Amino acid sequence: MHSERARGKKRLRLRSPFSLAVTQFGSLTLPFNITDTGIVAAALTAINLTFLLLFVFCSLLSAEIKDRVVAFVDDTAITLSELEEAYTEALRVNPGITEDEVLNTMVNRLLLLREAKKLRLEAPSMDELLREYIDLKIRAFIRIREKDLIDFYEKHLNDFRGKEFEAVREEIERYLIEKELNQRLKREIEELRQKAYIKIQLNSINKD
Repeated sequence: MHSERARGKKRLRLRSPFSLAVTQFGSLTLPFNITDTGIVAAALTAINLTFLLLFVFCSLLSAEIKDRVVAFVDDTAITLSELEEAYTEALRVNPGITEDEVLNTMVNRLLLLREAKKLRLEAPSMDELLREYIDLKIRAFIRIREKDLIDFYEKHLNDFRGKEFEAVREEIERYLIEKELNQRLKREIEELRQKAYIKIQLNSINKD
C-alpha cells in the first residue's frame, strides 16, 4: 500500500499547474498531463480552432451590423453598406452633402427605376435606364413658348452682355427646359413617394 501511495504522489507531481491550464477546455478538464505531447498538441489545436471560430463569428457579426437596413421602399431594402458607398461617391461631387440627402436620393432613384421597369424600358445601365425614363415620361412633353424665351432674354440682358437674342436662343431654351424638367420631376417623385411605403431608419442606426 505504501508503494501505491508513492506511485500516486509521483503521478500527481507530473500534473503541473501549467498542464492543467493548457488542457482545460471550457468547463471540462481533460485527464492527461503535459508529458503527453501528442494529446497536448491536439488540445492546442482545438483551442486555436476555437479562437478562429470566434474571430469568424465576430467578423460575420460586424458584417451583419454594417449591412443593417437603413430604409425600406415597399419590399426593397437599402442597406448601410450601399448607403456608405453612395455617400462616398456623392462627397466627391458635393462635399457638403449629408447622408440623409444621399439616402433620400437613393429612395427617389428606386421609385423612378421601378416605374421605368413597369414600362419595360431597357438600357445598358441603371443610370441610362433612369435617363431614358425621364426623357420619355417627362422631357418629351415639355414645350417652351417663344414668348417665354423672349421674356427671359429681356430680363437678363445684362447677363448676355449685348448678345443678340438669336445668338443665345438655344442656350435659353435648354436652361428653361431643364428648369421645367426639374420641377416636373420633383412633382413626379412626390406622387410616387405618397403611393409607396417608405420607412427611413438611418437615425436609429446612427444612435446605436
